[in-house]
Amino acid sequence: MASDDSQRPIIVKRIKKVAGGHHGGAWKIAYADFVTAMMAFFLLMWLLGSTSKGDLQGIAEYFSTPLQVAMQGGSGAGDASHLIQGGGRDLTRLAGQVKNGDIEAPKRSISLKAAQAELARIEKQKLSELKGKLELMIEQHPALMQFKSQLLIDIVTDGLRIQIVDEKNRPMFTIGSAQLQSYTRDILREIAKALNDVPNRISISGHTDAHAYSGGERGYSNWELSADRANASRRELMAGGLDESKIARVVGLASSVMFDPNDPLNPINRRISIIVMNKRAEEEAKRALSVNVEKAADLTEEAIAAKDALSAKEQVDGKDAAK
Repeated sequence: MASDDSQRPIIVKRIKKVAGGHHGGAWKIAYADFVTAMMAFFLLMWLLGSTSKGDLQGIAEYFSTPLQVAMQGGSGAGDASHLIQGGGRDLTRLAGQVKNGDIEAPKRSISLKAAQAELARIEKQKLSELKGKLELMIEQHPALMQFKSQLLIDIVTDGLRIQIVDEKNRPMFTIGSAQLQSYTRDILREIAKALNDVPNRISISGHTDAHAYSGGERGYSNWELSADRANASRRELMAGGLDESKIARVVGLASSVMFDPNDPLNPINRRISIIVMNKRAEEEAKRALSVNVEKAADLTEEAIAAKDALSAKEQVDGKDAAK
């Protein structure tokens, strides 16, 4: 019996375990770790994008020498915009989400007068730069240098004024005419190049002396002559490259505004005045133009109404005469 048992074969049963495809959960843990890492990455990117330059510098210094920064504090601890040394900007304090108990930030008030004064200062500075540029151009241009005494440039209330005045033996126009001299054309064309460098609009006015124009006040007078000279100057400025949209006003003032009121017959009173207007002068010119347009419209309506009334009266008179 014993020998029979020893001769029996020994059978070893090995069970091979095969994990089911969808039954295993290891991939879920890996995916959760991946999502967590991505959330941490985007949170880090958001924090870096929302942190000021001073805070970033403090963070960098902390990781370089954490013990030194923690003990010393100061600018290295990230106190760029916080009241407490070592604290950064509170990212929870966003517009519309501030808690009721938080301290309200001081409101900034903008003074309209201060803003207007600053704009006027900047504009005056630009006009002063233009004045210096024109004066330098006259000094360096051989054709203009000889007329330096007849080119007067100054800053006035309305802006930068450029006056081209007559001399006794060297007028800017043919006497009693709006015909420009050849050198006057050169002067105006050179001035036009400089005026295009500023956005301001310009006003052109013509002036004469007190000599009465032949023909009397009922005919062609100094008023028409001064207006024609101003318009001739406008055309020459445009020929020199000046943009037409920059011209705001062209007027003839005859001898109503004297350069030398003590001597009405002084040739210097015959001049062309070009004003590079500041914003205040431009607004006043626009208002004056709109008022004149409204008045002209009213006068036109009155004239039409009067003409209609006269026509109606003539028709009635005609019928009465026929009877």
